[in-house]
Order: sequence, then structure tokens, then C-alpha cells
Amino acid sequence: MRAADHSETGSAAQKRLRQLLDGRDDRWGAMPVLFLHGLIVASAMSYAMLTVPGLPDWSYTALMAFERFVAVVFAVEYGLRLYAARHRLSYILSIWGIIDLLAWLPLVILELSGAGALRLLRLLLLARMLKLLGHSAAMDRLARAIRSVRHELTLFFVVAALMLYVASVGIYLFEHDAQPDVFTSVPAALWWSVVTLTTVGYGDTVPITTGGRIFTGGIIMLSVGVFAVPAGVITSALISPDIEDIEETLEKIETSEQKTRNQRRAVAKSNKPHTN
Repeated sequence: MRAADHSETGSAAQKRLRQLLDGRDDRWGAMPVLFLHGLIVASAMSYAMLTVPGLPDWSYTALMAFERFVAVVFAVEYGLRLYAARHRLSYILSIWGIIDLLAWLPLVILELSGAGALRLLRLLLLARMLKLLGHSAAMDRLARAIRSVRHELTLFFVVAALMLYVASVGIYLFEHDAQPDVFTSVPAALWWSVVTLTTVGYGDTVPITTGGRIFTGGIIMLSVGVFAVPAGVITSALISPDIEDIEETLEKIETSEQKTRNQRRAVAKSNKPHTN
């Protein structure tokens, strides 16, 4: 979820625009958000139809025209969010700023280059689909939980990277002489390490020596424990009292803002001139 901007910084137009884009406007409510979400779903269906062979030429033309329309809408949204942002550089570099940019920029680049590489539209589609999570309370809670354990997760990724390297070197030493065409180098063995440590086990590269098999068994046993760490850490953070306190604080702020908006509407109605 995009963090709700409860700050009073910026001009009145910027504050109104932030409320409008986040679905918190007094007049329009959640309609802008619902409209954008509808466009995202329609864009996903449009992309799926673009991959269907045998459709009439006019349908492809219409679908591409719709893709351009959606890109224009998201480009306008990006510009409005950039204008309304309290800290524009922070927004540009934020995860949601990058997602908002990817929702329209790849198609513009393709149009300018004259390339018809529909393959790259998958990236465009992915960014648009991620925008659906921008107003999810559950996603907001997950993001806060991840931020609270970012140091533990950083340590995990360092340990995982070390394990990948050690596994690559180890399997190369055990298997290179027996399978010189498969384990040609340590970088080539990295694919085996990734598949093995994540317990996917495609079976395209397997050890055939006794030492290699024993080494592989040890690596698999270690990976089962190590790669389960992030899920446990994030789950612990999600049920942490600190996260619950943040949730309660945000709910109080939103309740207070709703009461303020209701009071403003009541005052506005009372100040309207009465006609006989």
C-alpha cells in the first residue's frame, strides 16, 4: 500500500491531488483508484489477447491502440504523483515510483524505437499488475514488517550468497574430472548450486561421484534450514506487537481524518444559503 500522506506540507492543490490519487478525496472517494485498477485488469486481458494467433488485423490494431491509451493514462498519473509528492526524488527512487514509471515508459521506448517487441510488454504488464497492490492494507503491513527486519534479511542474503559460492566451488572440485563437459568451471556450477540450494532439483546436472553425492546431500540439508529463515523472520515480524501498534496508530489517524472531513461537510452544508 502506498503510505498514506498525513502531512500538511505542500500547497492545497498538492494535498488535494494526493488525496485524489490515493482514493481519499471527499468528493470522488475511491473512484480514481478503482478506475486505475480497472485499466490494469483490462490491460492484462488485452495483452493476453495480443498473443492469440489468427485474430483479425483490426483487433490487433485496436488492442495496441488500447495499450497506448493505458500508457498515456499511467504517464499522466506518474506526472501528477510526481507533482504532488512531498519529496520528489524520494518518490522517483521508491519502489512504487519505479513501478509507476515502468507502467508506461517501456511502451514509449518501443514506440520511439519502432520495435514491435511484444516480448518486452511482459515487463510492462508486470509493473501494471504490481500497481494493484498499491492500495492493499495487507501489502502495507507486509512492507512495514519487511522494513523492521531488513537487517536480518540482509544477513540472510549474505549467508545465502556465501553458500552458493561454496557449493559451486565444492561441486566443481568433486565433479569436474568426472564430468568436464557439465561442470566446466565454478561459474558454470553456479546453476547447479542455485537449483540445489533452493531444493528445486531440475535434474539437468547431477553429481555422479561418491564424494559429489555426499557433498550434495550435505548442501541440501543445510539449504532446507537456511532458505526457510526468511519466511520465519517475516512471519515473526508480522505478528510483532510493534507492527500492531503501528496499525492501531494509523487507524486512529484515519479515523481522525474521517471525522474532520465529516465535520467539514457538515459545516459546508450549514453555510449553504436556504432558498424559500
